[in-house]
Amino acid sequence: MFKYNYNAIKVKEVQGRYVTLKDIAPFMDAVAANFSVSQVGKSVQKRDIESIDLGSGNTRILMWSQMHGNESTTTKAVLDLISFLNAGSDLAVLILEACTIRILPMLNPDGALAYTRVNANKVDLNRDAQERTQPESEVLREAYQNFKPHFCFNLHDQRTIFNVGDTNKPATVSFLAPASDPERSVSKNRAVAMKLIVAMNNELQDFIPGQVGRYDDGFNKNCVGDTFQMLNTPTILFEAGHYPDDYEREQTRYYIFLALMKALQVVANDETDAYSLDSYLDIPENNKLFLDVIIHHLETINPSYKAGDSAGILYVETLVENKIEFVPKLEKIGDLSGFFGHKTYNCLSVNDLADVQATPKLSNLLK
Repeated sequence: MFKYNYNAIKVKEVQGRYVTLKDIAPFMDAVAANFSVSQVGKSVQKRDIESIDLGSGNTRILMWSQMHGNESTTTKAVLDLISFLNAGSDLAVLILEACTIRILPMLNPDGALAYTRVNANKVDLNRDAQERTQPESEVLREAYQNFKPHFCFNLHDQRTIFNVGDTNKPATVSFLAPASDPERSVSKNRAVAMKLIVAMNNELQDFIPGQVGRYDDGFNKNCVGDTFQMLNTPTILFEAGHYPDDYEREQTRYYIFLALMKALQVVANDETDAYSLDSYLDIPENNKLFLDVIIHHLETINPSYKAGDSAGILYVETLVENKIEFVPKLEKIGDLSGFFGHKTYNCLSVNDLADVQATPKLSNLLK
């Protein structure tokens, strides 16, 4: 079930995990005829950092994606959002008349090309909000100061390890209204962010019930979201996570798009106060209980393991010839009864044992 005629507006030219400036440039060039696309700065390696302005309304919303270069799912989702707003539906017109939206779809183009979290100077831009030692950090702060947003959307990906609460549900989407002080008090602007998250959670529960989590709200003034919350702007962290069998995150992309659409609709209609602040805490916190693969009863493969031992494997996303390969890495050995696997094998089963032995990337790890 798709909403908003999604298949028609999805930017199909940009897919998968490896998304670079070269990949999004044709789309940005195409929409520049209807929206204002500007170069707002340069990366460490002198690549362009662009922003796009959409709408003419009084409520200003600032979004940025790929602050971490290897977190591309939300970039794909904001391209879909721009495509929707460019299609001229009644809802698009409503949003564009009520809001002015500024999006920086790729804040860290050097990191995107290298498929790394950090920038070309090996700095995590999301820990550089105070000192702003990097040109990309200055670009974002200048965008914030010049635009004076009423809302900030900080768009990221999270790892496959996250589950929702104590359940075996993956945290396909997670949200956070960052704290603005070490006490994690609920300021007026943080409360607004919390209510908007409640609205998005309500929407997503119809599509991915039980798969929305709440990210840890430990305060760190060096993080951009915490900093903008400190500056009294309601700020929301979006985390695009794992959906079953969706390592390319094309399905998660859709759910981030849905969340963005709901947020914009609520803001455009000035309906934030219709949502209960208390419901924010009803969203379960994320936990870290998932492994990509769990293999039970290793002794059937290699007698050097203890009876009942299990292997926990995580994939390392590795850039190989402009493609992302998911390279398995042995993470844990022993009793993994407290963990969940996105894929699980029990080697007491003849079929499961045969599957593991027929998969060299897995079986070679256990020799």
